[in-house]
Amino acid sequence: MSAPAKKSFPLRLDPALYAALERAAAADLRSVNAQMEVLLREALARRGVKVAPGEPPKRGRPPKEKSDG
Repeated sequence: MSAPAKKSFPLRLDPALYAALERAAAADLRSVNAQMEVLLREALARRGVKVAPGEPPKRGRPPKEKSDG
């Protein structure tokens, strides 16, 4: 099974801004990508823009497939 599709796009950031994002992500035990998504959602919420919640990633092992034998 694959994860739900996400929109990918190139993004150019100031190196100092990226370094700050890395520090914030590490403090929250997130990837930089996940940290950016959280910060963008928070900023949009402050502006009153509603965004549907994302589908949480599936955790754990996939169910075992039944064999026909």
